[in-house]
Amino acid sequence: MASICAHHQGRSLIGGAAQGTLIFADTGLSFWGGVDPATGQVIDQHHPLHGRQLSGQLLAIPSGRGSCTGSSVMMELISQGRAPAALILAEPDEILTLGVLVARYFFERSLPVLCVGPQLFAQLASYGWARVVDDRLELYRDEPEGLEPMPPALADLAFESTLKLSPFDHSLLEGQHGKGAQVAMQIVTRMAELQGARELVDVSQAHIDGCIYTGPASLQFAEQWVQWGARVRVPTTLNAISVDQRRWRELGVDPALGDPASALGDAYMAMGAQMSFTCAPYLLDTAPSLGEHVVWAESNAVAYANSVLGARTQKYADYLDICIALTGRAPLAGCHVDDQRQPRLGFTVTRPAAADDSFYPLLGYHIGALCGSRIPLIFGLEQQCPSLDDLKAFSAAFATTSAAPMFHLAGVTPHARDLEASAHTRIGLPMRDVQPADLLHSWHELNSAREAQVDVVTLGNPHFSLSEFARLAAMCAGRRKHPDVVLAITCGRTILEQARQQGHVAVLERFGATLITDTCWCMLGEPVIPPAARVLMTNSGKYAHYAPGLVGRSVHFGSLADCVAAACTGQTPMQSPPWLPRN
Repeated sequence: MASICAHHQGRSLIGGAAQGTLIFADTGLSFWGGVDPATGQVIDQHHPLHGRQLSGQLLAIPSGRGSCTGSSVMMELISQGRAPAALILAEPDEILTLGVLVARYFFERSLPVLCVGPQLFAQLASYGWARVVDDRLELYRDEPEGLEPMPPALADLAFESTLKLSPFDHSLLEGQHGKGAQVAMQIVTRMAELQGARELVDVSQAHIDGCIYTGPASLQFAEQWVQWGARVRVPTTLNAISVDQRRWRELGVDPALGDPASALGDAYMAMGAQMSFTCAPYLLDTAPSLGEHVVWAESNAVAYANSVLGARTQKYADYLDICIALTGRAPLAGCHVDDQRQPRLGFTVTRPAAADDSFYPLLGYHIGALCGSRIPLIFGLEQQCPSLDDLKAFSAAFATTSAAPMFHLAGVTPHARDLEASAHTRIGLPMRDVQPADLLHSWHELNSAREAQVDVVTLGNPHFSLSEFARLAAMCAGRRKHPDVVLAITCGRTILEQARQQGHVAVLERFGATLITDTCWCMLGEPVIPPAARVLMTNSGKYAHYAPGLVGRSVHFGSLADCVAAACTGQTPMQSPPWLPRN
């Protein structure tokens, strides 16, 4: 047998065996918008692994980040045989782990997931080949010769639960409420064990992100629940799906996407979910209140619910969300627990007096990239009175670059006030200053376009609010967009009807805007984006990050007023806004 360069032990999140080339990155990776589910290639142009092929490789990343739909992409990759051979993480990641677990239950395919801790993880950059067997990690400089044969790759899912379960929990596990509820409870309890929970907690509502179509496996997964007769046990809303369900044919969407994406939405409604189709469920009348335990997926919504509303939810992976909705029970862990909502680092922010509404997505994007999975406490905005739209934009951008489930804004968000966020709160927190010059780097990250031309203006990621409709209508009144520019807004059906009743839609339709419901920009492509279009413009930090990888176009990022100006002229200045320092 070849000599081992290094032999270590970690924590096995999903057992199994794999060996091969080791691909290392010190930056977390969102599989949704970051990895092509059809090819296994990294498409996130902001990530150091951009362009690398992950299929069959041992992938070492500190954790996931960004979208809750990463679990769906992981399941899709595994089902098609295009996944990494193993995941090696610095810290546990529920989103990616859940994708592996669900693939094991539904497709009898799996891969090992091993957590090795930050100290050992940092050493992996020095190695080029590795072998994982359950909790053991062997590291080699190069591919060795003469290794013993690998054990079977498919791990046994049986485990001894230490959870304190209620009689109702036991009845679910015993199948007394049907096959669907039984499998859902098996997945919930397995994830609870992995998270270190001792018991489960009742949730009052759910928001399902797994209704996004990532490929055939995502539809097969949902239709299996329907065949089992599964029904949600708590009021359940649905995230934006992959098409405008009422108008996808009119919009020219290929039936190869439109039919299964629409059928996926129907499958979740067949389980009792509401036809909400919005990535901004906090805009609905059903939004949870302070302290309410819920199960929400969709990364921006999780950050907003925990931080702005003061509700309690983990950053639930796609498919764990529906499992909890089908049982009404969630692991009592993460942000359901007080000590897991505490800040782990602090920031002091200076907001320029002349800053426009692009300040908050830039700030969220910048701070999220510095946080990793740590919850931040942010000082300096106590007198700024950010609007709910500002907080929505901050939440979305923060959740794009961070793995953290929430943030605290001193003097603004409810739990920051509970923390008595004053000078003494900073004691013991690692602190960093964020100056306008720091945000300039994030502005350049989000502005990938190298020409002044603008072909498409994309608004509504997350979905437009009623107040955003009012602001946009005021900017567009009496004007017409450039005939060669598409301006399209995505929103939920409920908000669209409210905007129509208040006269905003009529103003925007005269301007030349296209309004799309049910889906969102992270799921839209051609022909809504014309095939000849080369450059997009958006006021969304989230979409400016994901668009180059998702639709292969370069992006200008700016304020809402900048977007309207670009829609009218087909051009935008090739320079940072005046409130940021010049290069």
